[in-house]
Amino acid sequence: MPDDEAFANKVAIVTGAGQGIGFEICHQLTQSGASVILNDKEEKLAIQAAGQLQKENGNCVAVAGDASDSKIIEKMIGTAVSQFGKLDIAIANAGITLFGDFLTYPVSSFRAVMETNLGGSFFLAQAAANQMKKQGSGGSILFMSSVTGHQAHKNLAAYGMSKAALEMLARNLVIELSEYGITVNTIAPGATNTERTIDDPAYEKTWSRITPLGRPASTTDIAHAAVFMVSAAARHITGQSLVIDGGWTSVSPSPY
Repeated sequence: MPDDEAFANKVAIVTGAGQGIGFEICHQLTQSGASVILNDKEEKLAIQAAGQLQKENGNCVAVAGDASDSKIIEKMIGTAVSQFGKLDIAIANAGITLFGDFLTYPVSSFRAVMETNLGGSFFLAQAAANQMKKQGSGGSILFMSSVTGHQAHKNLAAYGMSKAALEMLARNLVIELSEYGITVNTIAPGATNTERTIDDPAYEKTWSRITPLGRPASTTDIAHAAVFMVSAAARHITGQSLVIDGGWTSVSPSPY
């Protein structure tokens, strides 16, 4: 059960949050007192998700658009400041997965994965950090990595590369941002049941078999970790990556 005072007077941006993990992060933040800018590339999804949280008395504003677009990033920062007066937390959750054999992987797919997963995360962090620096009261930035940034997965060379790079970015930003009281971390989810996987019985069955704890994660499992990493309880944690995978990376059996 969320602590309805844990994020009182805090303002957060969460990208790619129309459904799945991002939405649940927004849900837990708003239920804990935060004001949230909820972003999704699909306008209808963003508006519906924000509306659902508002019905639960959550303080949430939708900003639709591509999270890798500099104008959308500026709009999210501007909306946080104009609506709520500041920005305390930025969670770069938006990302895309484009499978493909390395030997034939198209340039267009590579560029799309890097632009969204890396470019969107990098420039959201940059814009958020500049706003936090201006405010002078610190803040928290969180990147969304993956177990594929730790263990090889077939047909995910580009995706895994992008996720491993985010973990290096978090470590590097410790040097750049610690003097401003800004923490930068990543979480690395393993197999997770979301709207994209919940209707695939093979997904649930396969990952339940090869995950030591006996099931894939829920979005609630992942969101709990994300919310902790941007909370006051984690203020002395920075440059780290937290893997949430039910033990899968300890044994790493292939799902194929």
